[in-house]
Amino acid sequence: MKKLQAQLRSIVKSLAKLSKEVDKISKEIGKIKPAKAAPKKKARKAAAKKKAVKKVKARKTAKKAARKKAPAKKTPGKATVLGKVLGVINRSKKGASIATLRAKTGLGAKQLSNALFKLSSKGVITTQSRGVYVKK
Repeated sequence: MKKLQAQLRSIVKSLAKLSKEVDKISKEIGKIKPAKAAPKKKARKAAAKKKAVKKVKARKTAKKAARKKAPAKKTPGKATVLGKVLGVINRSKKGASIATLRAKTGLGAKQLSNALFKLSSKGVITTQSRGVYVKK
């Protein structure tokens, strides 16, 4: 029993020393933190305000740019699939067959079929005979 009491006393003493050390450390940290933490918060707030201002300006300029631009009319150019097909048909004198269109444009059967349908529905090309297309 005496041994246990002696051990408990030594534990109490060591805990008291540890608590004093923790108090000292917490006081030192308390002194250091407020001095360094304040500028960071101000800097963060200032950075957040700058970002918000930039976002608002970007939105305004984007809206202005969107208002100024008129929608461009899409005409089949050489860069599009329809443009490629129309270019080959325009260059042919007697009309272009599906085989020549497929060879010169490099398109698959489905893509070529869709392009021919769109061009004919727009009235740009007509069918001369089955599988041969001419410019209108």
